[in-house]
Amino acid sequence: MKILSYFLDGLREISPKKNIHSLLSNLKGDILAGITVGIIALPLALAFGEISQLGPIAGIWGAIAGGIIGGLFGGCLVGVSGPTAPKAAQIAAYMSFFVVGTTNEPDFIAAFSIIFLSGLILVLISLLRISHLIHYTPYPVMAGFMCGIGTLVILTQLNAFIGLSVEKNIPDVFKNLNYSINNFHAEALYVSLPSLIILFLWPKISNTSKTLSKIPSPFIALIIGTCIAQFFNLDIPYIGDKMGSDMTNKVFSLYVPDFNRTLEFIGPAFALAGLAILDSLLSCKVADNITGKRHSSDRETFGQGMANMAAGLFGGVTTATATMRTVANIKFGAKTPMASIVHGLTLLAFLLGLSSFVAAIPTACLAAILFKVGIEILDYRILPLLKKLPIKDLLIFSVVLFVTVYQDLMIAIFIGITFAIITSSKELINIIKTKMVHKFYQIGNSSFDLGLTIKNTEDLSIHVFVPKGPLFFGSVEPLRNDFNLIPKTETIIIDMRDVTMIDITGLFSLEDIIKSSNLNGTKVIVSNATKAVKDTLIKLEFIKRIGNENYYESIDNDILEITKN
Repeated sequence: MKILSYFLDGLREISPKKNIHSLLSNLKGDILAGITVGIIALPLALAFGEISQLGPIAGIWGAIAGGIIGGLFGGCLVGVSGPTAPKAAQIAAYMSFFVVGTTNEPDFIAAFSIIFLSGLILVLISLLRISHLIHYTPYPVMAGFMCGIGTLVILTQLNAFIGLSVEKNIPDVFKNLNYSINNFHAEALYVSLPSLIILFLWPKISNTSKTLSKIPSPFIALIIGTCIAQFFNLDIPYIGDKMGSDMTNKVFSLYVPDFNRTLEFIGPAFALAGLAILDSLLSCKVADNITGKRHSSDRETFGQGMANMAAGLFGGVTTATATMRTVANIKFGAKTPMASIVHGLTLLAFLLGLSSFVAAIPTACLAAILFKVGIEILDYRILPLLKKLPIKDLLIFSVVLFVTVYQDLMIAIFIGITFAIITSSKELINIIKTKMVHKFYQIGNSSFDLGLTIKNTEDLSIHVFVPKGPLFFGSVEPLRNDFNLIPKTETIIIDMRDVTMIDITGLFSLEDIIKSSNLNGTKVIVSNATKAVKDTLIKLEFIKRIGNENYYESIDNDILEITKN
């Protein structure tokens, strides 16, 4: 009965009922946001289709499936799904293994079957209700993964940027680098360099006008790059060159999965599914921090499963919730999945009505856009701290980055997580044995001595939060959950006297909690850290980032000052 009840709860969790009921509640704002994000997504979808080696049109179909299906069934109300750099890079890696006979032509049936199966696996995973485990991923693993993807995107587009064919893997990029430099296509630089300059300068240019500020830089780069190529009739590669192949000569194609080769496809499909969870749920966590709302991890996994099944059927690149598009969606006023659906319909309109425009886009322009995407993907939160990281965290970061670039994304993450678990086994055993609970109190019920000057402590809108034990990747999710139980209050004091250690994952999680609280109008003060913990906070610049005024050496000595403020 418990198993049946657990399964039924899982079905209720993944139900799209909440999404459907919300669709009309912010119609005007969602439509405007959806159209705008659709315009942003067009060049990115084309570019990620190019990276995946499935073709630019496949990139658009992936974005359509992610937008419409992912939006309708997903667990983040403001999330926007579509092809992403990690997933496009992963499917590209598989394309080199699946070829038709001895022709060395890509096996598209294999690729889309793998994408479909990955979606089916995601649906099954959502029913198991284990997606929330993503929250326990160590930060050095995520940072190494993101920096590896950024590096991968930049390196793979070097040839396209100078008008040459894209290399299939990173070793080939370095092996043929000398040849590429000596044989670059000068006319391609007439497009790629101006496009890249526009992408970097557009934020400053757009600040001069409200109208310009609403136009996304990738779209401007796409228009200008295409106009340059067409006006000067440049002899360089275009998207239309690829659209003449057997795979892309039709805007619409249906791909029936080849289930007879399931055993051959199941390994890559599981890897794609794992990456979809990782990529999507991290984007959802970013959205949570901005909106102050909590996404449903299991429903998001289900939504991505449905979207990837649709992408596999219609010839689309594998999808995931995309951080950049999700943040833009929120920024432009989206509040419900209607925005994601409109984004998908906008791309469908582009594909059906402007396919000739898409064919006229030079690949060098897409390479410039991807260069900028690769640079933006790099984890700038951890990069300034690399020299100050503990050896363990630095080693995890470096190994994950290297393996991501040279081998495989999922292998890199598996190695990183395994190493983190082994090196943190003592802390993991400790929290399992003790079942530590992070408690909170109204200030009047805390251990602080308020003196005789404050009589009505119930009137003080101050709570004290007391985390216990080690704060590391294995304990940050319970920490966040317990912190979220604190009632709405003006000030929260985090009393860290019982925290035994803190690593970079715990530190960044604590910082995220503080920033999220500040956005919601709650001041957060950190105090009473032990010497060892404080040394870590100083070394990794935590106190500097939250502000010296929000850290107290000993809260007991300054409690009266805080209560007055």
